[in-house]
Amino acid sequence: MTDCKMLPCRRLVALFFAAAAPFSAAPASSPLSDTGQTAHYTRTFGEDSDYATPAPAYVDNGDGTVTDRVSGLIWQQVDGGEMTWEKARTYASNLTLAGRHDWRLPNSLELFSILNHEMNRPAMDTTFFPRTDAEYWWTDATRADEPSKVWAVNAGGGIGAHPRRETLSAGGDQRFHVRCVRGASPFASGPRLTDRGDGTVADAATGLIWQKVPETRGATWEQALHYCASLSLAGQNDWRLPNIKELRSLSDDRRVNPSFDRALFPDAAVDFYWSSTTQWRHPERAWYVDFTTGLVTYADKPEKLFVFAVRGGNAVPSAIRNKLAPDPALLRTPRGPRPGEERGERPRPPPPRK
Repeated sequence: MTDCKMLPCRRLVALFFAAAAPFSAAPASSPLSDTGQTAHYTRTFGEDSDYATPAPAYVDNGDGTVTDRVSGLIWQQVDGGEMTWEKARTYASNLTLAGRHDWRLPNSLELFSILNHEMNRPAMDTTFFPRTDAEYWWTDATRADEPSKVWAVNAGGGIGAHPRRETLSAGGDQRFHVRCVRGASPFASGPRLTDRGDGTVADAATGLIWQKVPETRGATWEQALHYCASLSLAGQNDWRLPNIKELRSLSDDRRVNPSFDRALFPDAAVDFYWSSTTQWRHPERAWYVDFTTGLVTYADKPEKLFVFAVRGGNAVPSAIRNKLAPDPALLRTPRGPRPGEERGERPRPPPPRK
């Protein structure tokens, strides 16, 4: 059995802060692993790499499976190849691997949780999940209002609902593969939300606490970072802009228009919301969630999107607030096709805002 990698420096810093931190009203842990983003793209405090959440920790079990130590899930190491969604469901139910027969298609948050947003094509740690020619991987969920579309995670780092016929085996021109999972899901079938009665909403599935009334006047990415870092709410001032995995966890595949729970967030607009995660090797863009359906894609940072602030999930600062300027080399946009566009979700232009 091959053990997991050594913890990166930012995670060691996180553990130090966690040990020294005073008691907080936030939940103690989260089954969501970090996005993997370590690069700094701005002097404004609050971007993805300024906070450390549970670091990805995989174990190669030596039997064709990989254990995610953060979520507890066990994954098929080499994906099962290209096939239709219908065949993928049959494949999963019939799979025998590592002496186990309880394999299944993952739900969208399970599959999205193993992405690494400091990698691309695939946005996945190929030390543990060998590279294939997959452009997408099927989940078990169809779109709530359009069952002919299935949620699929793409190799560029996004997630969207796609027509079943898009894959090669169904006559399309894309490669949708299957990667099976087993184990009790820490995410269940969606968020488990509770109104805390103090302007916040807690999610028992992820350990995160959300701002109940988000900022809906429209903010650039830099403004969104500043807004969250400056927020004082419910007696707490450790609010932050969520990373893309955290933000997507608020979306429920059983809902549409909006994909968040309207009863818990009655004043939230059905719109695009920034994450703190920059697109890999594309420094002028950041990932966002369209809460019409739960689509994850990207936008240019000067665009004005909406903002959900979050706290908890065992996130601790891994950078000081008075940051140094980022490495200029990281801010140069590479020429040629933008990474992720060939296998990413096609973004809709954000609505114009003043």
